[in-house]
Amino acid sequence: MKNQELQIPVLGKEIRFPNPEHADAEGLLAVGGDLSPQRLLEGYKNAIFPWFSAAHPILWWSPLERMVIFPEEFHLSRSMRRFLNKKPFQFSIDEAFHDVIDTCATIPRKGEQGTWITRSMRRAYKKLHSLGHAHSIEVRQNKQLAGGVYGVRLNNVFFGESMFSRVSNASKAALWYLCEWAKQENIRMVDCQFHTDHLERLGGTRIKRKEFIENIKNHPEQISETRNETKIHEKANLSF
Repeated sequence: MKNQELQIPVLGKEIRFPNPEHADAEGLLAVGGDLSPQRLLEGYKNAIFPWFSAAHPILWWSPLERMVIFPEEFHLSRSMRRFLNKKPFQFSIDEAFHDVIDTCATIPRKGEQGTWITRSMRRAYKKLHSLGHAHSIEVRQNKQLAGGVYGVRLNNVFFGESMFSRVSNASKAALWYLCEWAKQENIRMVDCQFHTDHLERLGGTRIKRKEFIENIKNHPEQISETRNETKIHEKANLSF
């Protein structure tokens, strides 16, 4: 095990990653570096993302298989459609990014102890948000934050990071709203990183890393270090 760990590349100051194809069987590609906007964006451009606990150094991953949702394939059940038609929730985009990521980090989750959304991760993604690259979907009920999802957008791909729900169906509604907004914005793919049965029931599908990278490379992002002047919709006009 120690020999395997020694083979994992250690990142230095240079913003450069190994070829994702060199990741180990679990998807671990590299260790170290930092969470600067430049490095994070370079990672996403190459199908690489950070995932680690507070007790570990920064770990960079590129799994052989990714769970994604193509927005037009999102599956909304009849019962969920009827539920949403009653307008139980109010939706917004980027109105409470800090609240969404902080809640994702602190809300108790069944079967989990601690969080991978460390304080350093929160600071890093809040910085990405200030630069116009990270976005959130907020779901409110009676003016209170009931659910949400956040992630990073690079042109026509949205890299989902985490979601939460305080009331039944709120996270599912957030993902639906994200996919509806994605269709309006010509976002072709929503990355969910790892497979779950829940995501599969919602229309998620598993694709190989090679296909995932091709989807990214076919729609390259022009990255700048300043906030995008094109303002994201504060409240998209979405309907069934």
